[in-house]
Amino acid sequence: MSTINFYINLPLMHSLKSNTVLGILGGGQLGRMLLQKAIDWNITSLIVDCDKDAPCRYLTENFINRPYSDFDTVLEAGRKCTHLTIEIEHVNTDALFQLQKEGVKIFPQPELLRIIQDKGLQKEFYEANNIATSAFFLVKDKEDLMKRELKFPFILKLRTQGYDGKGVMKINSQDDLKNAFDAPCAVEEMEEIEKEISVIAARNEDGQCAFYPPAEMVFNPKANLVDYLFAPADISDEQWNKAVQLAKQVAESFKLTGIMAVEMFLTKKGELLVNESAPRPHNSGHHTIEANYTSQYEQLLRTIFNLPLGSTGIISPAAMINLLGEEGHAGPAVYQGLEEALKTEGVYVHLYGKKMTKPFRKMGHVTVTASTAGEALRKAKKIKSLLKVIT
Repeated sequence: MSTINFYINLPLMHSLKSNTVLGILGGGQLGRMLLQKAIDWNITSLIVDCDKDAPCRYLTENFINRPYSDFDTVLEAGRKCTHLTIEIEHVNTDALFQLQKEGVKIFPQPELLRIIQDKGLQKEFYEANNIATSAFFLVKDKEDLMKRELKFPFILKLRTQGYDGKGVMKINSQDDLKNAFDAPCAVEEMEEIEKEISVIAARNEDGQCAFYPPAEMVFNPKANLVDYLFAPADISDEQWNKAVQLAKQVAESFKLTGIMAVEMFLTKKGELLVNESAPRPHNSGHHTIEANYTSQYEQLLRTIFNLPLGSTGIISPAAMINLLGEEGHAGPAVYQGLEEALKTEGVYVHLYGKKMTKPFRKMGHVTVTASTAGEALRKAKKIKSLLKVIT
């Protein structure tokens, strides 16, 4: 199985110049890893985040400690930048549209981001563009939901503000409806899922596209977060190619400039359905830092500055585990078992600089490389049993 890259041979007009200032809305771990690559390229950065101790805080010369959801904050920050990107979707898009009119290069584009911010609009976009996705309908609130003819079980998703497993619930029966969200939601039909996979897509302004090999994700049942993943996914060549083509259809339908994680269900019937898309660096692409020739973070910079896209080929199969705060622990973080974990060959530990832990908070990740994805996964599960984030 080989990586599929789609190249359009046009002259590239790149914009990586000495006066470049890259703004990032959001100062969390995704921004931190993007900054680490931007520093390698000597790119001046500016970060906006409401957390004064955000993971990006000490990696940038320009840190604005204000909310990225605020119109005036985003407008003021954006006017100091030549280029602007995000590491979280919940930003003020009204300000982004204004900045775009003023000539600031914004990727992903505000019109794309506005669709992604609303899971209802996102599902309607897939439907309108003939992108395979699970059946759904939209409701205004709990009262509206109760009036509908419902097929149990189903998935209920808040249309806005959901993030990191929050804003999603499974409704198993009529009795569960009393706990349903009382807000605009998307109601999705439950699919019988064999696997959950993700393909990271990249596309620059000139339409050059590249796609990473599919990664297979396993979720933590309590937190609804990725527990671990491995790449390449354990799927057939045909499924591999269909997944990449589906990611290509999504990226091109959105006219994406940037990178996008396209999360998919592989059903027990063998169908591939798009679950959600995230137009930013993504948890399912962390392993690319060590496992692929071009990391998702470098690739994002290449798209933003309209540079030739890098190879997405595999250097080594890999597995990645999220380091989540342990249940029952809230306070200053202690990384138990770190020394023992580091004794294992092919282990790469990434800590996010968060001082305080709490149950299921993302505190870091570990990538493990090996000669096969199965071997990488075996070693990763051993590391997972050793390395705990406690207080």
